[in-house]
Amino acid sequence: MATVETAFAQTIAPVTHDLGAFKVHRTLPSRERTMVGPFIFVDEFGPARLPAGQGMDVRPHPHINLATVTYLFNGAIEHRDSIGSHQVIEPGAINLMTAGRGIVHSERSPEAIRAAGPSLYGMQTWLALPDGGEEVEPAFDHVPGDGLPLIEDGGVSARVLMGRLWGAEAATPCHSPTIYADIELADGGSIPVEAEADERAVMLVGGSAELDGQALEPFVLYVLAPGHEARLSGDGRVMLMGGGAFTTPRHVYWNFVSSSRDRLNQAKEDWKARRFPLVPGDEEEFIPFPDVVRTVSYP
Repeated sequence: MATVETAFAQTIAPVTHDLGAFKVHRTLPSRERTMVGPFIFVDEFGPARLPAGQGMDVRPHPHINLATVTYLFNGAIEHRDSIGSHQVIEPGAINLMTAGRGIVHSERSPEAIRAAGPSLYGMQTWLALPDGGEEVEPAFDHVPGDGLPLIEDGGVSARVLMGRLWGAEAATPCHSPTIYADIELADGGSIPVEAEADERAVMLVGGSAELDGQALEPFVLYVLAPGHEARLSGDGRVMLMGGGAFTTPRHVYWNFVSSSRDRLNQAKEDWKARRFPLVPGDEEEFIPFPDVVRTVSYP
């Protein structure tokens, strides 16, 4: 059995934001580490049920030089963006929004589910875009469940969300080498964590699980040792993420990611001057640039 030193290269405890109706656990970016493969921002939210008649309302806000990935375990989120995309995402599907040179979007609970009090439980991650691809045209892709392979073996049900794992490949576009999976373990089922990717990490999001016999704490990001094929087991739900290591640094500043600090400052000034496009169907509100930026990477 591997020891914790060989299985884990690093552990990153989450910063928890209590938003009243639900909590958000953020592990990236952190002081200890900025990225795992292309993953540069990792939020887990819920599980929670909002009060009847209320909903989640993330007003229009901008992004540059990144792709957002939304994946739900429970509930529904209505997405709108400035290139005209409009999509309700539910469990089993992925929303991939490529910001590229710039996009604005909003995320809200659909009106149809507000009366009963919406459930909210899932993952919101950002992927840095690669060198030469940071300023691509903005795009939006919704990949339904039938485009996300499900690997089932005994007490294991693993859905491949991005990239290729366990011999199956997701239909989700990848801008750089990326792996992402939702692994459900039952009755002590186990599955290997393939070691081909440069960088990998796992997070327990429900129940209990072990990696090489070492218990995982909820919402902690465990970065795996390069080249080590670990084994997950237990009775819980674990997210696996990672991919190719970036050779040039990326910086996070509010909702922006870039290899250039000047580009981040330009995006800030563009948003403050309202030079980004509006979101059709959600034109009235927006999130102003904050007086104090709390989502940042560290030098």
